[in-house]
Amino acid sequence: MRIPVGRALALALCALAPFDAGAQDAWPARTIKFVVPSSPSGGTDLYARLLATALAEPLKQQVVIENRPGGAGNIGAVAVAKAAPDGYTFLVSGNPSLVINPALYKDLPYNAERDFAPVARGVVNPLVLSVLPEVPARSVAELVALGKRDPETIAFASAGSTTATYFGVRLLEEVSGARFLHVPYKGAGQAYQGLFSGQIKFMLADMGTAIPHIRSGKLVALAATYSTRMLPGVPTMAELGYPDSDVSAVFSVVAPAAIPRGIVEHMNAAINSVMKTPWLASKLEEAVFIPVFETPEQFAATLRRDREKWAAIVKRLGIKVEQ
Repeated sequence: MRIPVGRALALALCALAPFDAGAQDAWPARTIKFVVPSSPSGGTDLYARLLATALAEPLKQQVVIENRPGGAGNIGAVAVAKAAPDGYTFLVSGNPSLVINPALYKDLPYNAERDFAPVARGVVNPLVLSVLPEVPARSVAELVALGKRDPETIAFASAGSTTATYFGVRLLEEVSGARFLHVPYKGAGQAYQGLFSGQIKFMLADMGTAIPHIRSGKLVALAATYSTRMLPGVPTMAELGYPDSDVSAVFSVVAPAAIPRGIVEHMNAAINSVMKTPWLASKLEEAVFIPVFETPEQFAATLRRDREKWAAIVKRLGIKVEQ
């Protein structure tokens, strides 16, 4: 007999470790806010909205989304870093705010390690290198050949010059010798608008938002950035000889640093629980969001490793923030 989703979630949350006594016992007592430091229509926003919907029942509170785009994710990140650490404001962010921007900005208006409490790693979303159908390339090798023949003329869109959608192409250039023209946008939604205008020829996009365009024929997928194949007939960059181009997007949840430990543990367990429920699991699979079930401590260690990884990439490529 199948247990209803609501009852399954309730049973799962009953098993959560009790957290600190006092005011925390009533948490959550009102609406929770997820701040997304990017515009709607991108992968981060999609994950945040799916997660918010799934959490509403077990937490018995509405979870609302507040998009705070701008500043390469810094505006939204600062808003959460300075928010009251009471468990009612969380940051749902991609790679830039948490692990890339610290290596790019000398005067970052927040400290990515000290100002946030890691809550849940969330999901990994592979990127997919896709071209417009009119581009005469049906493989990465053919795209690279175009980039070598006419350097800095074939334009690619990115969701911003601090995102994995940008760095992945630069890593491809590093090992292939091709050179492309970068056109940054403020988020994935605007990047797709530029791409479909015809002026931009290709994009390394998060798979969750790219798949509908690939299925409709508006884009042609050449390769994906992940250790294993996620799309039928689409090879991985590693298979093609570009292992360093595996720079998938990660959408995670953090909170203001001084948030009570009990609330962190409660939210971590709630997020990990709902990602296993049939409804959310199917939505994540549809968007090619790969759930990662880490404790807050494991997530903190992952963030430290990722910051070191991205700092090395930024230094090696000599990347400067494009204003």
